[in-house]
Amino acid sequence: MVVGLIILGVITVGVETNVDKSLISSSDLLGASLLGWQLIYILPVAILTNDFFISGFWMRTFASKTDKDLIIGTSIATVAVAIILTLVGTSGLLAAWTGAWPGDPPQEGSIAFFLLLEQLPAWVVGIVIVMTVSLSTAAFDSLQSAMVSTGSNDLFRNKLNFWWIRLAVVLVIFPVAVVALKSPSVLQIYLISDLVSASSIPVLVIGLSNKCYWWRGFEVVVGGLGGLLTVFIFGTIYYGNAQDGANLMLLEQSLYVDDWSAFGAFLAAPIGGLLWGFGAFGLRVGVQWVLAKFRGHRFDAFDRPPPPDPSFFVGARERQSDEEDREPVANVKASSMKGRFL
Repeated sequence: MVVGLIILGVITVGVETNVDKSLISSSDLLGASLLGWQLIYILPVAILTNDFFISGFWMRTFASKTDKDLIIGTSIATVAVAIILTLVGTSGLLAAWTGAWPGDPPQEGSIAFFLLLEQLPAWVVGIVIVMTVSLSTAAFDSLQSAMVSTGSNDLFRNKLNFWWIRLAVVLVIFPVAVVALKSPSVLQIYLISDLVSASSIPVLVIGLSNKCYWWRGFEVVVGGLGGLLTVFIFGTIYYGNAQDGANLMLLEQSLYVDDWSAFGAFLAAPIGGLLWGFGAFGLRVGVQWVLAKFRGHRFDAFDRPPPPDPSFFVGARERQSDEEDREPVANVKASSMKGRFL
């Protein structure tokens, strides 16, 4: 469906739209700009860290049989996504060069694609709308199921009745619909989630390394919250008042501002998160050392954890009975290995 949408869009836009060459130079979209240089840093940080929270990426990672399969799959996906995003992204340029944007009265740049769409024949608009709604519904369905399944696993350890899970899938639609209707900008929702991930992911990936076995969940939580607090502190200093500093955490002015506020927010989030995380690490280790001296027990904050049981990787297998040896039926029990918060 995505390929069909791209082919249909490219052909019809190429045939039905007329680029005014005088608007190319006057729009100044091909020239250097402050936001353009800032996005060289903001977009990679925002997208890379936010992808850690997308369940689909992890499912595809775990579904890969070997590292080679994962590399091949991600390489193909990277090329396909790069082509699609390039074609969709140029719709903003075409909208400006054909006179569809900014329009009269001036419209937001985020809807430039739809302004360009108005210049196409009605039958093309109808097909594009149907395809776009179908793709959005498919993406929402996957994210909705992923949210509920993640909550069921992390909060209730998959002990909820199956019908409660189905009910949760239905109920989660309502707050999502309210947010979609009340939010002033979809881009702002994405930017807020990107800012949260930029503050929490750097301190989280430290714990994924076997060499950083001394890293705990306490540092991850403090670092993530501390990164957001650092954005607030930066905004308060940058603007000179706490209200604007709080608004920067919500990116009320989005990216389309002629200053360094958005860039500073995405720079302060990961750096502040790491500083708060290491500060929390030092505090935790110091408290544990004092408690060890006070209580007279061994200080073990830097002890390497014991290696996981082999069943952690292959599962613990138990045969039901000797009579079933003719048919090798095995019950596989998942081995649990919990991390430490402190």
